[in-house]
Amino acid sequence: MHQKGFYLNNFVLICLTIWVFIDRINLINADSPPVVLWHGMGDSCCNPFSLGKIIKILQKNLGTNSYVKSLQIGKSFEQDVKNSFFMNINLQVVDACKQIAADPKLANGYNAIGFSQGAQFLRAVAQKCPDPPMLNLISIGGQHQGVFGMPRCIYSSFKWCEYVRLLLNKEAYVSWVQDIFVQAEYWHDPIKESDYIKGSHFLADLNNERVINKSYRDNLLKLKNFVLVMFTNDTMVVPKESEWFAFYTPGQDKEIMPLEQSAIYLIDRLGLKILEESGRLHFLSVPGDHLQFSEDWFLNEIIKKYL
Repeated sequence: MHQKGFYLNNFVLICLTIWVFIDRINLINADSPPVVLWHGMGDSCCNPFSLGKIIKILQKNLGTNSYVKSLQIGKSFEQDVKNSFFMNINLQVVDACKQIAADPKLANGYNAIGFSQGAQFLRAVAQKCPDPPMLNLISIGGQHQGVFGMPRCIYSSFKWCEYVRLLLNKEAYVSWVQDIFVQAEYWHDPIKESDYIKGSHFLADLNNERVINKSYRDNLLKLKNFVLVMFTNDTMVVPKESEWFAFYTPGQDKEIMPLEQSAIYLIDRLGLKILEESGRLHFLSVPGDHLQFSEDWFLNEIIKKYL
């Protein structure tokens, strides 16, 4: 009889422990803010081999009731891919802001993850559209100081890659090129720095390089965390250090100037210095090529820490 009571008490204790554990998991999942994603060049919102896979990983680890919104710019998969090359970035950001503002599930705030060029586009959302609030911004391979070398596409056979590559090498800052070609809008020629500052319709404005837009700075400073992920063996982004907000020293394309030595940091045009000094700017590195990371890394370094 005593032995039966012992087993019964232990059974009850185990059941209570399991119940508390499950309840705790549900509480964590219920408290997880929704997540907004923005894909990179030549990709789409829901490609099963890229962001579709990321969505599944997020839902598996944040809970089946978690909400993930992957931004689609356009009415179809094909339009979304095409617009990643041929739709003015500022118009894309307006579209994204409208989608986010119209979604009641995002009304109380959301975390954002941008992949490749989608990272600087989401930073534009943070700087221009603070309502609803972006909580944490995770930039995975984003080019925040632009590129000086045409990035490869996820699908190397995609014919638009070569067309855009040839155009950028010659006419990046011509007004009509800036209005149409996405990659031209974050093309940063360090040898023609003044041309970049005058002619860039997107990045020079976003980085407060012509005039200081105080609202851009104030809005970025509202982030709880700004996470910059660089791929140390990146062969797509030139220079890869742009993923950490570093870039070539003006006037040449060999020597990299670290963020901490650049005007954008020293003058603190965007509030990056304040973010770093307050422990909210984080630099992560992954020993791989562009966007090559494991599910374990994503879980341990991104989901568990920032989502």
